[in-house]
Amino acid sequence: MRAGDFARAWEINARDLRDLVAQGRPKHEGPRHLQRIWRGEPLAGSRVLVRCYHGLGDTLQFVRFARPLRARAREVTVWTQPDLVELVSRCAGVDRALPLHDGTPDAAFDTDIEIMELPFALGIQKSAISEHIPYIDVPTGPARPVVLGDGLIHVGLVWSAGSWDSRRSVPLAALAPLVQIAGVRLHRLQPYGPREQTCPPYEVSDLISPRISGAAANIRQLDLVITVDTMMAHLAGAMGISVWTLLCTPADWRWTEMDGRSIWYPTMRLFRQSEPGVWAPVISAVARELGMFASEHRNGQRAARL
Repeated sequence: MRAGDFARAWEINARDLRDLVAQGRPKHEGPRHLQRIWRGEPLAGSRVLVRCYHGLGDTLQFVRFARPLRARAREVTVWTQPDLVELVSRCAGVDRALPLHDGTPDAAFDTDIEIMELPFALGIQKSAISEHIPYIDVPTGPARPVVLGDGLIHVGLVWSAGSWDSRRSVPLAALAPLVQIAGVRLHRLQPYGPREQTCPPYEVSDLISPRISGAAANIRQLDLVITVDTMMAHLAGAMGISVWTLLCTPADWRWTEMDGRSIWYPTMRLFRQSEPGVWAPVISAVARELGMFASEHRNGQRAARL
């Protein structure tokens, strides 16, 4: 998957699935994030329950496959994280979205599958990964207004991926070069977390929303989102918003080994560390590109770099 060789990945998955079935192990055994739920049951004509047992970003990345799933299935129910029910329910191919909990799903179904297994079960090829983008339909609703038409580039910032993987987070002080770029207004999209992550040491306006659908409405107003590898990168990419994602090294498998671009999101650019823990060259590259982005905006060439 890291190499982008989906055909080979599906061969390996099929082999592992055959071994799993031969062992006769029951479904839903062990911690849910390690469960292999789908055992090759037919999807065509079935009522399919899609379980979202991993992170918010994983759900946003893989819910794109509800559309091709629904082309085969009779009904698609997505059992998703409560914070995502509003957005997932509006995705093509989803008949209904229900809030995930630790009990039994409140839905009748013929077969169930974890959302990250969908591309394997559907035999998705690399060429079809980025079809139908945007696929997140943001509900019409109030957003915190951004001053539009002021001649500035409005950029949303997310710098922390949380304590579960601190390698992905960028120290706030390291982002200071972005503040010095003429013609750019920075907006905080980073949710409030630990005290040391609360207040940037420079001026950034607040575009935080307690709801993910509210965050989506806010970033829809922006020219660009700059974020570390976290849920917000997937949200912006799924909406077709221009997003620059800052990656630690080694980066997660999903960002493959492509230089500068993502196979998942056509509007995303990737900026990678060349040395673990060293962010300064990454931020320098982002600042340089952002300066050109702002200059071209002023010269009426914004579309060329989006």
